[in-house]
Amino acid sequence: MSDASAVDARLAGWQARIETALDRVLPAPDLAPSRLHAAMRHAALNGGKRIRPLLVYASGHGLGATDEALDDAALAVELIHCYSLVHDDLPAMDDDEMRRGQPTVHVAFDEATAILAGDALQALAFQRLASAPLPDAAKVSMLRELAVASGHAGMCGGQALDIDATGRRIDIGQLERLHAMKTGALLRAAVRLGALAGGADARQHAALDDYADALGLAFQIKDDLLDIESDSATLGKTAGKDIAQDKATFPALIGIEASRARLQDLATTMQASLDSLHAGIDALAALARRVVERDR
Repeated sequence: MSDASAVDARLAGWQARIETALDRVLPAPDLAPSRLHAAMRHAALNGGKRIRPLLVYASGHGLGATDEALDDAALAVELIHCYSLVHDDLPAMDDDEMRRGQPTVHVAFDEATAILAGDALQALAFQRLASAPLPDAAKVSMLRELAVASGHAGMCGGQALDIDATGRRIDIGQLERLHAMKTGALLRAAVRLGALAGGADARQHAALDDYADALGLAFQIKDDLLDIESDSATLGKTAGKDIAQDKATFPALIGIEASRARLQDLATTMQASLDSLHAGIDALAALARRVVERDR
């Protein structure tokens, strides 16, 4: 088996592992309150890319952590991501009717159930992380990382900036800050959670942060390009929404070709950051390529 095939097999194994773990920890839909439980499962068990848990496994594995030590962190970051999508799709936010190729939670159920499902997924994320088989000091650091990435200084703050920017002109610095918070913070937290579980030193943390910061921005630029260049069936969500809602995006601000060039620059930055680690980078490098080359 080639090195690339071995890495792909490892990533596929981790993806299967997180799917099984999600199914195990989410409450059974036949238990009361059954509607809430069914909505939580609808939000999480729907074929997502699972980039964030894969980043946890890839960064932790590169530093010698076992899958068992990484499982709860991988679950936590994906549950936070799923909660954010449920709330992001609500009529008061992006008002989207399709996510990952199926009706969004508020469409499949109702708005009140969607809000509660998102809240419950967030709470379950922290419950799982607090239960990880790791030293208490490591768990406290990981809980802090996830809380910061999820809150006003991270994902929620970025969403607020995105709402404020809709329909008005902002500069490239403001746009990059917006997406470093809205999209990048949780991706960076995923890498950091794996690094903390693997006992990374200061130099390793710095290199992984550089990689994760570039990855977060690359992920968003690719999303912006796909919204223009792809279709709803391929994306599994409504294409063209950014233009329709007059969203602040990289193509709208700097153009499509400049956005593509920026994406390639970020790919180079990611590889340079990983090269400085010298070892344990193959899965992280493969995930960087997935982000840059994906079609949905």
